[in-house]
Amino acid sequence: MGIPLAWILGALFASADSSPVPASSLQLVLVVTPNETATAGVLRRFERDSADSPWRESSPRASVVVGKAGLASGAGLNRSPVPGLPSKKEGDGRSPAGVFALSSAFGFEEADGVRLPYVRLKEGHECVDDPGSRHYNWIVDRAKVAGPDWKSSEKMREIDDYVWGVVVAHNSVPVEFGAGSCIFLHAWSSPQSPTVGCTAMPTDEIRELVHWLDADAHPVLVQLTEAAYADLRRPWQLP
Repeated sequence: MGIPLAWILGALFASADSSPVPASSLQLVLVVTPNETATAGVLRRFERDSADSPWRESSPRASVVVGKAGLASGAGLNRSPVPGLPSKKEGDGRSPAGVFALSSAFGFEEADGVRLPYVRLKEGHECVDDPGSRHYNWIVDRAKVAGPDWKSSEKMREIDDYVWGVVVAHNSVPVEFGAGSCIFLHAWSSPQSPTVGCTAMPTDEIRELVHWLDADAHPVLVQLTEAAYADLRRPWQLP
């Protein structure tokens, strides 16, 4: 059996507010880029004590890179597309913009101190990016799949940048075939190397992030352009 990228607690959707950030979310990772085609941005981490408490910044800001074509509106917890952005598609080279649950983590090392559901990658772990597969947008152990039906996948243990990573629950409830797959936060190759759709950062930063995130805090990623952040900050009740 595969592990769906959509491991999301039902409580994440139980917000009575206009904000797509659930009231249950006590940790928030904010990524902002200058515009829709920019390939670099800034990551900030916030936490709060309750839905009624203010967000407080919890770490120094970090540099990140995003998709080689910038950002596109993704399928996450926000009920409407992010204004001014195209829709995320498979193979478009864009990272998804919006609000997304951070559902689980993975890496090459043991899970000591990790408070998210964690998969230690081994040979055979693949993320399926073939829209024609019934396993599209899943992380699977190939050895445990009867009759693999995909023609394209990421062999995750062979990708050095996946030494530590966090699953971004994009296009997961429900899965729309062709709307983008295998979206992660992970280590970067260099600050000059954008991704094909993920958000990447220095290895030390992603290691620290993986150990900071807590499943009980229902963490989310908010990823926006500067213009979208300015427009949505108040209605989405963002920090």
